[in-house]
Amino acid sequence: MLRRLSIIVPILDEALTLPDFLAHLLPYQRVGCEVLLVDGGSHDGSAALAECAGFSVVTSPPGRARQMNTGARAAQGEVLLFLHADTRLPEAADNLVHQALSDERFVWGRFDVAIEGTSRMLRVVAFLMNHRSRLTGIATGDQAIFVRRTVFEAVGEFPDQLLMEDIKLSQRLKHVSPPACIKSRAITSGRRWETRGVWQTIFLMWKLRLAYWFGATPESLAKAYR
Repeated sequence: MLRRLSIIVPILDEALTLPDFLAHLLPYQRVGCEVLLVDGGSHDGSAALAECAGFSVVTSPPGRARQMNTGARAAQGEVLLFLHADTRLPEAADNLVHQALSDERFVWGRFDVAIEGTSRMLRVVAFLMNHRSRLTGIATGDQAIFVRRTVFEAVGEFPDQLLMEDIKLSQRLKHVSPPACIKSRAITSGRRWETRGVWQTIFLMWKLRLAYWFGATPESLAKAYR
């Protein structure tokens, strides 16, 4: 029997979109999931806003990997789910996670993803992301990675790097089990694709991933991404 699920969210200056996001998380908190927001030094009152809404907030040095690791260490749940602040979980995601991990073949997993935005190409991007993830066993942070706490700790948590921390964690977890791929879709913002241009962003991300496979440092990749 799986016990409590902890949802861990790194935040940094999210005050404009945080109210809607917290409203999305509230039903999970009400059914007993632990929700931890990990603030990386916001200057816009994000942490105070979350606390006033009744959510637990812990502080951390900035950096998504560091923040998620800080949240994991503070969390009480047996299962950890890492959620980006621009992503929304599918309905009853907690039950879906428990069902997936009830299968002893799996110790971790992720959701399929849909990308919210006006461009029709975003549907194609999401389809390719989901298909690639199934083929390779690699998940991205947009897909709301979840994992048993003991396994997360055993593989050394997220690596302390500026980019591709989700890729590296997936590589480590693949040695323990394949991912449980939940077909229900997490909805993530297409803002970065539409701001930079969908095709330009696709090209950039593939370029960065290829460079990473060939040994480029996360620091150099983060500089190129910015």
